[in-house]
Amino acid sequence: MNDNAGLHRTTFAAVTPSDSQKRDMEIVREAFATLAAAVLKTVPNGPDRTYLIRQLRECCMWANVAITRHPDGSPRS
Repeated sequence: MNDNAGLHRTTFAAVTPSDSQKRDMEIVREAFATLAAAVLKTVPNGPDRTYLIRQLRECCMWANVAITRHPDGSPRS
């Protein structure tokens, strides 16, 4: 544990998800892909849509991090 930041020592290390976590991550990815498809179909092309798609990708990534890590950065079992 890093006493200065309150983060777990593995916060910035790679985590190999368990099979259960992989299934959960796939569910999240599919949900974000469905939402992105709806955005691409209904929102006019332009910088706002581009930003929205980028934010969806970022949110998907953070959802996957949340599936594999505790709030302090330590890996979930």
